[in-house]
Amino acid sequence: MQQLKLVFPTLEMEKQAIDYRQEHFDSGEHEIHGDGGLDHAANYSEWIGKIKTDLTRDEGTFVPATTYFAVVDDRIVGTIQIRHKLNDFLLGYGGHIGYGVRPSERRKGYATKMLTVALEKCRELGINRALVTCDNDNIGSLRTIIKNGGILENELPQEDGSVTQRYWIAISSVKTLTSKTITLRAVRESVIPI
Repeated sequence: MQQLKLVFPTLEMEKQAIDYRQEHFDSGEHEIHGDGGLDHAANYSEWIGKIKTDLTRDEGTFVPATTYFAVVDDRIVGTIQIRHKLNDFLLGYGGHIGYGVRPSERRKGYATKMLTVALEKCRELGINRALVTCDNDNIGSLRTIIKNGGILENELPQEDGSVTQRYWIAISSVKTLTSKTITLRAVRESVIPI
């Protein structure tokens, strides 16, 4: 398995990005987690402009955020967004990190690796504890968060009837990763169902 890396989207990645989005749509999924709005973008170049603005946008309900493509062997396998701080909504529901994996690449350990690398980026941003949330019936995401050191704080019922679980991950307890560490984890996790 090739090494996973987080890459800030560029205009040159348009074809791969549209393919990534279309695969979700073809699977009946019209909300893509951690994509910074790619799922609803009128066109790719406008979305690139939006995520560049998001890097420093800090007004109303918006906080600064960085959106990445998770790439393995030049293929986009997922999207992940890191919010640089929390507002009331993110504290109760969205957390510091949102992520998603394309349907054909699920259950291969990519989400776990994406979150691991994102936590390193949180450390670089000065975030000491990262809040990561998921629906209580999303077993794959629960396992991903727990594998990365998530400690459940509580569950919050939502207006739509779902229940959000809120996990905190102490960044200081996350080991600094090297390529060798990521590769070893990739081998180990490739045989663990997610």
